[in-house]
Amino acid sequence: MRYLPLTDADRRAMLATIGAPSVDALFRDVPEAAQLREPIAGLPAHQGELEVERHLAALAAKNVPAGSVPFFCGAGAYRHHVPATVDHLIQRGEFLTSYTPYQPEVSQGTLQVLFEFQTQVALLTGMDVANASMYDGSTGCAEAVAMANRVTRRTRAVLSGGLHAQYRDVTRTAGRWNGFDVVAAPADPTGSEDLTKLLDDNTSCVVVQNPGAFGHVRDLTKLAEAVHAKGALLIVVVTEAISFGLLPPPGEQGADIVVAEGQSLGNPLGFGGPYVGLFAVREKFLRQMPGRLCGETVDADGKRGFVLTLSTREQHIRREKATSNICTNSGLCALAFTIHLSLLGEAGLTQLAALNHAKAVTLAERLSSVPGVEVVTDAFFNEFAVRLKKPAAAVVDALAAKNILAGVPASRLWPHENVDDLLLVACTETTTDIDMDALIAGLKEVL
Repeated sequence: MRYLPLTDADRRAMLATIGAPSVDALFRDVPEAAQLREPIAGLPAHQGELEVERHLAALAAKNVPAGSVPFFCGAGAYRHHVPATVDHLIQRGEFLTSYTPYQPEVSQGTLQVLFEFQTQVALLTGMDVANASMYDGSTGCAEAVAMANRVTRRTRAVLSGGLHAQYRDVTRTAGRWNGFDVVAAPADPTGSEDLTKLLDDNTSCVVVQNPGAFGHVRDLTKLAEAVHAKGALLIVVVTEAISFGLLPPPGEQGADIVVAEGQSLGNPLGFGGPYVGLFAVREKFLRQMPGRLCGETVDADGKRGFVLTLSTREQHIRREKATSNICTNSGLCALAFTIHLSLLGEAGLTQLAALNHAKAVTLAERLSSVPGVEVVTDAFFNEFAVRLKKPAAAVVDALAAKNILAGVPASRLWPHENVDDLLLVACTETTTDIDMDALIAGLKEVL
């Protein structure tokens, strides 16, 4: 079957409308050297639908699903069990086909879900108010820095060396095109950095991740005091949402803005997305928050209802007044997050977090007895760094050949820093004793 959306008559009509005599004339401004006159060498010729399906299926079969082999990868994306109820509910037509609630009178279900989502995020983070979600954690981090600049009227952001490298890079790119400076501390595998030395009178914010990218869990109270003493804001990033069930909320430690990746709840790994960003702030900063906010109200008959309370973005107000150009929210992923968390409840989340931590502690203790392996993270949640006597990337490749996904080499995230021997290892409730046995045996063989 050939796919020919336009007939010759269609093309003639379109060319006549725009005043071009031919297709070649339409593209006359494209340099001759850049125009293709024959198929690109090496690309296969066209195929039928059945052949294409078979080819794509063969390519897909080369992937190793996370659940089919021992799996210890984390570094900002975590494998958790997602109850079947989540997929069942999010695939209902009322939710799956809803793009965005522009018309509140016919979008009450969607708006209520977002309102409940905001409530959950505010409770998890210990903050006053949360928005209806961001695209993901990394872009949410960049938006948080931009917001801190607006609040403080300053233009310099300090990023922790324990911040995920990709979050750092996204923020740095945003700064390049939005006129603010980013000072990033070196990678911090030991959790010993002192960010107060990087503060000055033009610092708008300090961005710190907890647990850190190398797994370190830290008390942020003193850092928050030092940051506030300089008139700056403290932004706390969380890449593993399950940790909210066990660690003190960032809001209780002095955070002004909390950004998190919510993928761990309700959303599978999915080859990197789509994910869902969480964003929560102190109430006094509410009107500088990006994205949109759903609020509760009453209708003309006095009945409870929901509405978009704030959506200060360029599509709704004058561009110079907009807090963000984010055009929507991760509605379906936020719904999955909300359903999963509702199924768990407060006690269930705490139990799940405790199970994650216990699994990680067990693995760390077992790894510490393997020759050539040193656990370098002293306090962690469900992920930690180990130092190997060989380059971590080579070890990961060798174990992958044995169908063991041992973790993420730190050099993959920090290729220009001295972390070649560090491996990030994550455990979740899905990690079994058999998985741990396989990793231990594999490391003893390749080290």
